[in-house]
Amino acid sequence: MGTTAYDNNEFHQARWNEPVIYELSTPGERGIFLPEVEPEIEDLAGNVLDELPAGMCRSKSPELPEMSQMRALKHYLRLSQENLGADFNVDIGQGTCTMKYSPKVNELFVRSPKIADLHPLQDESTLQGVLEIMYKTEQFLKSISGMDRISFQPGAGSHAILAIVSIIRAWVDANGLTDTKDEIITTIFSHPSNCAVAKLKGFKVVNIYADPVTGRPDFEAFKAAVSERTAALLITNPEDVGIYNERIQDFTDLVHAHGGLCSYDQANANGILGVTRAKEANFDLCFFNLHKTFSSPHGCGGPGSGVVGVRDRLIQYLPVPLVSFDEKTDHYYLDYNFSKTIGKIKDFYGVIPVIVRAYAWIMSLGARGLLEVARVSVLNNNYVLKKLLDMRGVTAPYADRETRIEQVRFSFQKLKEETSCGFGDVQRRICDFGCHIWNSHEPFIIPEPFTIEPTESYSKKELDEYLAVIEQIIEEAYTEPDIVKNAPYNSVVHHIAEHKYLDEPDLWAITWRMYKKRYNDYFKKKA
Repeated sequence: MGTTAYDNNEFHQARWNEPVIYELSTPGERGIFLPEVEPEIEDLAGNVLDELPAGMCRSKSPELPEMSQMRALKHYLRLSQENLGADFNVDIGQGTCTMKYSPKVNELFVRSPKIADLHPLQDESTLQGVLEIMYKTEQFLKSISGMDRISFQPGAGSHAILAIVSIIRAWVDANGLTDTKDEIITTIFSHPSNCAVAKLKGFKVVNIYADPVTGRPDFEAFKAAVSERTAALLITNPEDVGIYNERIQDFTDLVHAHGGLCSYDQANANGILGVTRAKEANFDLCFFNLHKTFSSPHGCGGPGSGVVGVRDRLIQYLPVPLVSFDEKTDHYYLDYNFSKTIGKIKDFYGVIPVIVRAYAWIMSLGARGLLEVARVSVLNNNYVLKKLLDMRGVTAPYADRETRIEQVRFSFQKLKEETSCGFGDVQRRICDFGCHIWNSHEPFIIPEPFTIEPTESYSKKELDEYLAVIEQIIEEAYTEPDIVKNAPYNSVVHHIAEHKYLDEPDLWAITWRMYKKRYNDYFKKKA
């Protein structure tokens, strides 16, 4: 249905309609039989279950799928064939998530037994190599951000925001400001977790909206919001619309004038590496995502690493331990000596494979290479911006045709009005070409939104292929809209007719047990 715009056309995704593994289960079938415990070991160990609290012991065995090794292998290989991903598809549309190529040599490093077999409870004398990697990666990130210390403990971006707001809360309380500094200001196109975490830590949230013309945070509204009650500003720059706020230091200076702290969300820092730093914009705290900007894979939501950096006056509040170095003994060690620490945000001291990949990536590029990453990312993004804005039905709200940084939040609202084909239709149709597009909509201010972030990984040829696919789908929407509306045809993705169970949280099922209870009851009632 429709001719692909790719040079290597005739794309067709593997489509197995693979059941969930529990539905493939056959009682009694096994992939491996564990050997019986030798009597001497049993006598030595005793009944270890007796040492567990009664509340931790199951009354019956868990309902796990039962199947042979061969059937399990086929199941997961089929699932892998149903995926779209950065290593074999064009997924430029994964906006706000900085999907880029992750060098495969870095996978060799993290799969080495020297890394993979480490245990965080080993004595630090046996961890000198990995502690050195962490320490040196911290020095790189300090140089990139201008911060004075870095913690690797948070496991992702939202987790880093939790660490940052925990530090802000501890700083407010330690300085006797609990009753007066009870507000946190953020902007509507900064990270949505800012509001959630601020609320979690007992702060009131003040949201600043964008100026409808420039797309930057409304500075007059911001001035009116800042007061002696302002504990902190949490802000992204560029925000999720990709527009850089050149007045950012006016924002931080105003908060500092009222005694507050300023935190810089640098989850989307791909377009500013080596160009601008948190320190020069007068921020007190910041965070990066190693699993985005620094080329460690996302891992489908984890494991990640949302590293937090702070200036000198906040070092004592960081989660422990940090990695320090004793020059006299030439020894790296886990440092717990921080008097006002917020404690632990996560077990142990960081997601080591993610840190190792990021270290290798930075080492391979060097300072000039990191700057080139930013330059190519911005170039790719603005090339795509110009090409898309020349297509019918596409707009980029705010700052009309102005240069953006690393991404753009576009809109198909005009396409929807003129063809009745909205973003969801385009999103399903693009899968027929082996591509992906992201409906990054939070907050849902821009109608029919889609966010595209072409990182430095993509060549002009790949960008042109992707743009040609979107152009073809737009042409179909205007000439044969049913082709778009009834898509996909060549993909494992299905056009779902019944949306009710996706829209009602009471019907969501994240475990097999919940699925059997909720869905069976739901469909029995329908029948």
